[in-house]
Amino acid sequence: MVAFEQFEKQFPTDDACREFIVKQRWPHGVRCPRCQSGEKIYALKARPFHWVCKNANCGGRPGYRFSVTTGTIFMDTKVSLKIWFKIGYLMLTSKKGISSLQVRRVIFGEDSGTDWRTAWYICHRWRAAMRGDAFDLSGNGPLEMDETYIGGKDRNRHWGKKSAQRRKAAGPRTGLEKVGESVGYGKVGVIGAIERKGNVVARVIGDMDARTLGSFARNVAKDKVSVVITDENPAYSHAFGNHTEHATVNHGRGEYVRGNIHTNNIESFWSLLKRGVVGTYHKVSKDYLPLYLNEFSFRHNNRHNPNAFADLITTCGN
Repeated sequence: MVAFEQFEKQFPTDDACREFIVKQRWPHGVRCPRCQSGEKIYALKARPFHWVCKNANCGGRPGYRFSVTTGTIFMDTKVSLKIWFKIGYLMLTSKKGISSLQVRRVIFGEDSGTDWRTAWYICHRWRAAMRGDAFDLSGNGPLEMDETYIGGKDRNRHWGKKSAQRRKAAGPRTGLEKVGESVGYGKVGVIGAIERKGNVVARVIGDMDARTLGSFARNVAKDKVSVVITDENPAYSHAFGNHTEHATVNHGRGEYVRGNIHTNNIESFWSLLKRGVVGTYHKVSKDYLPLYLNEFSFRHNNRHNPNAFADLITTCGN
């Protein structure tokens, strides 16, 4: 990614942003977002960055009019595209994310009168654009797979993860805590897979049962992965085909690395995600958690991509 000063020079006006969107969205010429045709598309001289499609099966005789932002996350926005681009840049370059309140302070200013919901909406639209192929893995190298829990109320966390205030109020641990205290009741289950030095895929799942874990594992691994590494969870035992080797490390027995067999990479991704949730956002609802997974996954998968922002623009269509 370029430095912020260079980024601002590249997009000094809204028209510069629109030109960039045209270049990334239609590299081979403008196409109609309704019929996807590149023929009989005419620019409207009176309205820059607006076109009309005259295809009979689309707009017919009157034609279908569209703009550079039609069918994108920027459609019908009243906020300057310069602002949209700056927020997208900040989200891509903030390793642990940036909250909507911080965006409001940095971009709009405390005294601007802009509602924090404006920043919140724009951030979520960018997160929606960061979606990708659900199982876009190359199949090169070992594949690590693991599941975790995100969120939950303080009273339902594991004893060692509770706040100091709640541990003090609860008194010393007796080993007789309620079931909810030990399993993290109220948290949201998330499963992920990561390639060594490659991409990560993370999804919210409703249950941690064998059928759910097995379905995700089969869709991700398929037959192109030579070896899949998990922990000792028995749900993975029968998830893979005969062409896929399945190796495990037994965390319950204190085993975390055995030669090249470990799940350290996916656990590092979970650690970064949780630090972002706790330290940056403080609280993430179950409804919006998939969007935050989009953000952290996209940022990880494009960590070495100098054209990450340009690639993000190409995904901005609804």
